[in-house]
Amino acid sequence: MRDSEIDMATGQAKPSPAESENPAGSLGVGAAVISAVANPALEAEREARRRRLGVFLLASGALGLWAFAINVPSSKKALLLINAANALHVTAPHLPVQLSNFILDGVTAAIGIWIIIHRQGRRTGLGALVALVAFSLSVLVWAARGSQLSLVGLLVTTVSFAAPLLFGSLSGILCESSGVINIAIEGQLSAGAFLGAMIGSATHNDWYGLVGGAVAGSLIGLLLAVLALRYQADQIIAGVVIVTLISGLTSFLTLRVLDVHQNTLNSPSVFPPYAVPLLDKIPILGPMFFDQNIFVYAAIILLVATQIGLTRTRWGLRVRAVGEHPKAAETVGISVIRVRYRNVILGGAVGGLGGAAFTIGSTGQFTAHMVSGLGYVALAAMIFGGWRPLPAAGAALLFGFSDSLQTSLGQLNTPIPSEFLLMLPYLATIVAVAGLIGRVRPPAADGKPYQRQ
Repeated sequence: MRDSEIDMATGQAKPSPAESENPAGSLGVGAAVISAVANPALEAEREARRRRLGVFLLASGALGLWAFAINVPSSKKALLLINAANALHVTAPHLPVQLSNFILDGVTAAIGIWIIIHRQGRRTGLGALVALVAFSLSVLVWAARGSQLSLVGLLVTTVSFAAPLLFGSLSGILCESSGVINIAIEGQLSAGAFLGAMIGSATHNDWYGLVGGAVAGSLIGLLLAVLALRYQADQIIAGVVIVTLISGLTSFLTLRVLDVHQNTLNSPSVFPPYAVPLLDKIPILGPMFFDQNIFVYAAIILLVATQIGLTRTRWGLRVRAVGEHPKAAETVGISVIRVRYRNVILGGAVGGLGGAAFTIGSTGQFTAHMVSGLGYVALAAMIFGGWRPLPAAGAALLFGFSDSLQTSLGQLNTPIPSEFLLMLPYLATIVAVAGLIGRVRPPAADGKPYQRQ
């Protein structure tokens, strides 16, 4: 392969000298013209989205001031525990609920106003993040009024909940970076959870269960690749069909096999947490990231490997070239179909590992519909992250926090209805992809069938 003929920044083939001499036929010039024409519309859309974000934060801050500050007695205090059993001792603060929430929700509302009136701000994302953290803390302080809440426990469960979502997001990124839409993440998670639990139980070895989960996911990836690449089926429809198939199949096998042989085929052990010496003593961060089970560490390693692999290696260059401009990639000797097969199967294996995290990494047994739509949440995290690994990891943590928050609020017996608390992860998903995150662009050839010339 001649790397010099592919642009490292975009993954697209560079124009030939003939194209450079013919501006009318040059892809780069054409794209520049389209971009120039579209810029005013894009700028207007960007400003409208900024205003919507500002209004959303202003409304959230106003709601917080009314519900979490004004209507709370001034004598109420909250205790947020920030110590873990093996961490260095840090004194837990007793916070006056009303005063704390006047400050936190006031900050949220003020940032919303700043975003609305400050046009073309370059720090909108940072401001929105600060506002989100402030509003979340106000909810936690309000929920712990007259009681106590383990902040470390909340953050540890956030990371635990986010790990399977991160596996699913990385599965989608690996597939879609090469140009194949992966709607089948839900099916990969379900298959990995099912086979991981069954093999782990039958062999009494969690490591075999982990491998079984990866194999199950890779087989689902192979099925998706065959439908999308060999038979050129509509990739979205193929993904939905696979999810429906796996959901029905695992439900049937659970009823007929796992429930009948519960003790031998559906009672695996669970990977225990492993504390990293010294690092687990760091306050807050230690329990969050360095006292977890193997799936959290594997998710972090895969995140780093995917980020470096897609952006810094020859393999990543070829994958991005195939996902952006497959015809140009084919002209410099890259087999588009082979690259896509390889990536879709690899993405399926990663999704299968995420499924195994639900069983041998958490609950210890498989139940029908245990994934419960989280594959689509992982898909939303991928979109939220703009098809990039590190931002997708941030989105997975956001959704994991919303899931952990509803669990913590339920344990504190807050007056918020339990049905609403169960909706929190999915509401966060809707808010994230409903226009508050800015315009995101998938790989140019994503979902488009390709035939060799």
